[in-house]
Amino acid sequence: MTLTPGITAKGEGLEGTKWNILGQTYIPKLYSENAMIWHALLPADSFVPPHIHPTQDEWITMLDGELELAFGDEILTARAGDTVRMPMGIAHGITNKSGKDANCFFGVAPSRKLFDLFEALHDLGDPDEVVRLSALHEVNFLPPPSE
Repeated sequence: MTLTPGITAKGEGLEGTKWNILGQTYIPKLYSENAMIWHALLPADSFVPPHIHPTQDEWITMLDGELELAFGDEILTARAGDTVRMPMGIAHGITNKSGKDANCFFGVAPSRKLFDLFEALHDLGDPDEVVRLSALHEVNFLPPPSE
């Protein structure tokens, strides 16, 4: 997909697209083969388990709220105005423990198969199927920690 000139209006996604992925709302704002950016609403107590993008750099720019980021044993907190850098090949997990919704923009470069993954995950409620489909789209979830 080639980037086209224009404006993606506040609250709207490309071609009216809005995804519900395990209770989180993702709205695509920019999409080309080189990059993808989406607005995300992560409700309180929601999370994205640790995973790796082997073919993409990823980032988050916080608008409001807080997110906790896990890079292995290192835990960082991102707040409004912060940008989180998640290099390709580095495992990371995202949790909203703030008690409030978190609003932010996510981005990846290059886009690779992420847009198609979000299409496949929209309204899917089975976490095991989310993990399976993600692996087919170059996002690899880590196994749960052993107890």
